[in-house]
Amino acid sequence: MQNLILASSSPRRKELLENLRLTFEISSSDADESFGEDMSPAEVVMELASRKSRTVSAKLPDSFIIGSDTVVVHDRTILGKPASGQEAFEILKKLSGNTHSVYTGVSIISPEKEAIFYEKTDVTFWELSDEDIDTYIKSGEPFDKAGGYGIQGFGSMLVKQINGDYYTVVGLPVSRLIRELREIGFILPY
Repeated sequence: MQNLILASSSPRRKELLENLRLTFEISSSDADESFGEDMSPAEVVMELASRKSRTVSAKLPDSFIIGSDTVVVHDRTILGKPASGQEAFEILKKLSGNTHSVYTGVSIISPEKEAIFYEKTDVTFWELSDEDIDTYIKSGEPFDKAGGYGIQGFGSMLVKQINGDYYTVVGLPVSRLIRELREIGFILPY
């Protein structure tokens, strides 16, 4: 029997895999998440996803491991997770009325090989007032999310338009993931 492992403690990624009716376990990765300044956003997310899946694969070499990483990019700058209300405000102010890109990289390691890919989705925010931003920050949602917002939650009120795969913004491009799992030899239950 094939074991499927999600190398992430993200509740959003867990929920997305559950929605696909896949049986899997979670084994969080403690991989280093630093990256070089000269790397493109696509290279960053693929490298970090690969590190996460490799770290877990070293402990569970007979399993299929899914590692994933997401970054938000505005004006060629990767925006991290805000550490404070002030930092969240500054990030959301930059995104207000503008379009930014969300990159999610995925690495799937099987006992025989590794598949690595990324998807990119462009997100446009409404013009946000300071009050809109403060209300969102008070929700507590910005603090564990790249770019300071979650499109699947209260942050949906910030989003005017998306161009690309919605699930890439949530943190796991599930349609592409299913195709890549098949390609790498994982037997799907349907």
